[in-house]
Amino acid sequence: MGKKIKKEDIKKSQGAMLIWTSIILVTVMAIVGGVVWREQSGEQIQPIPPPKPQSQSQSQDEISMAEIQTSKGTIKVSLENKKMPITVGNFTKLVNSGFYNGLNFHRVEDWVIQGGDPNGNGSGGSDETITLETSPDLKNIRGALAMARSTDPNSASSQFYILKSDASWLDGQYAVFGNVITGMELVDKMEIGDKILSIKIVK
Repeated sequence: MGKKIKKEDIKKSQGAMLIWTSIILVTVMAIVGGVVWREQSGEQIQPIPPPKPQSQSQSQDEISMAEIQTSKGTIKVSLENKKMPITVGNFTKLVNSGFYNGLNFHRVEDWVIQGGDPNGNGSGGSDETITLETSPDLKNIRGALAMARSTDPNSASSQFYILKSDASWLDGQYAVFGNVITGMELVDKMEIGDKILSIKIVK
């Protein structure tokens, strides 16, 4: 014969079931009450949206613009802030100080024009030189804006050049930090002695 179930055991079992049932009811009521409260208060539970994909286009702070006012007219150039921060930073500092105002283009050849020397003959610069930086994305092509230097790679100072034709042999050796946006026809017409009236950062 099996073991007899005592009345005390039955009462204990019923008591335990009653406790668990009460706990479950309280939990369900709390959940339902919370949902009803949110609905009544206008609160909506929204799923977390997936992260937006990063734009492949460059943001506003990656590229800025400068206008070079010359005796021939205005040349507008882009400046590669993100890819060439040292070079663009140096150029921008000189521009904002008015360093280039009144200087001339001392070198004009069939493939390049060069200016930014306070001595006016290619021998001078500012008081500081900068470390050479290059980017594989920035090539010495027609319209490229880049820093001139001496044989020392880290000797670029204030002199810059604009290419009238491609010069791939310079790639990786000179800091290309921008490109002509408008005014390339003025670059083609430039003559030795033409002036840089002023340069200003416009974006």
